[in-house]
Amino acid sequence: MIDKDFCLSSYIAFRYIWKDEMEFAEGMNHDLIESIPANERIPVTTARDIDREIQRQFDELYAHYPNIGILLSGGMDSAILASYLKPGSHAYTFTAQGTSVFNADEERAAHYCKKFGLNHHFVDISFDDYQELTPIVMESKCAPVHSIEPQIYKAAMMARADGVDLIIVGESSDLIFGGMDKLLAKDWNFDEFVKRYTFLDPNLVLTHPVDMSELFEKYRQGDNIDFMTFMDEVFSIESSSSYLNAFETAVMPYYDPYAQLVMSEPLDLNRVRNGEPKYLIRELYAMKYPEVPVPDKIPMPRPVDMIFKDWEGPKRPEFRQDIPMDQLTGNQKWQLWCAEQFLDMLDN
Repeated sequence: MIDKDFCLSSYIAFRYIWKDEMEFAEGMNHDLIESIPANERIPVTTARDIDREIQRQFDELYAHYPNIGILLSGGMDSAILASYLKPGSHAYTFTAQGTSVFNADEERAAHYCKKFGLNHHFVDISFDDYQELTPIVMESKCAPVHSIEPQIYKAAMMARADGVDLIIVGESSDLIFGGMDKLLAKDWNFDEFVKRYTFLDPNLVLTHPVDMSELFEKYRQGDNIDFMTFMDEVFSIESSSSYLNAFETAVMPYYDPYAQLVMSEPLDLNRVRNGEPKYLIRELYAMKYPEVPVPDKIPMPRPVDMIFKDWEGPKRPEFRQDIPMDQLTGNQKWQLWCAEQFLDMLDN
C-alpha cells in the first residue's frame, strides 16, 4: 500500500517503516530483517560459555572465508570479537577530521590491533560522504536510512578493495546481553516509554503527521508496557535492517557472532540498573584485555552533531516551517535531512 505520510511519520518516529505493507511509492519495496528466534540460538550462562561459542563460530567461518575483517570501535563488543581474528586481518575504525567524536575509539582500537597484530584502517566520515553515499543506501533500501548506513557502506567498500571476504560486527550484543541500560533503567509505564522511545515526534516536524501509537499498543499491559519484548522485536528489526542494507548495498557479506547466542538465565536487571550493563560481556572483555579498564558502553559514534550544527532545517512542504531546530540533537537533524533528501530523490 502506498502511503507517503505513514512512511514518513514511521521513519521520523522509529527510524524505519514498521509496517511491511506500507511503501513510499510504487515499485519501492523496503525489506526488514528479523532477529534469530531465541529457541534457535545457542544458550550461554557464563562469560566462558560465550568465549567458547564465539571461538567455535570463528573456526567454522574461517573454513569458508580466508580473509575476515572487522568493524572495530573502542567498545567491548567488537574488541572481544577482534581477539578471535588471525594476525594480519583488516580492522576498520571510523573517524572524522575536525572533531573529537571518535577519539576514544581511535585510541582503544589501536591498542586492540597492536595486541592481536591486525591491520588497522581508519574510515574518515565527512559531510561530503553523507551527500555522496546516502542516496546509494537509500535507493537500495527504498526508504530514508539510519545515519550509520552511509558509514558502514563506506567501510564495506574499503574492505572489498582490501580483499576482505567477510566483515564481523558486534551489533547484537547490546540487545542480547543487557546493554541498553538507559531503556532498561526502570519499569516504564506506557506513556513514559512512548515518549522515551520515540526518536523524533512526527507532530513536531511534519505537516501531515500520522499517529504511530499502534506499534506501541501491541505491547501495552494496562497502564504499563512490555518494554523488554518491544525492544527484542522493534529495536532489533530497526538496527539489524540498517546493517543488512548497508552491507548488501556494498555486496559485502557480514556476520554477527553475538546474534547466534541467547542468555540461558533471565537478565539480572538489578545488576544492569546498578552499574553493570552487559555484565557477562564485561567479564569476557576483562579476560581478553586484563591490561586495560573495562570501557563504558557507548553507541557507534556519528559526527552528526558537528555536521548539522548550523543546518537550518528542511524546506519541503512535508515539513513544518516552525521546527525548533535549536532544540534538536544531531541525530534528529540527520533524520530530517535524510528524509528530505529521500523525498527529493522520489521526485527525481
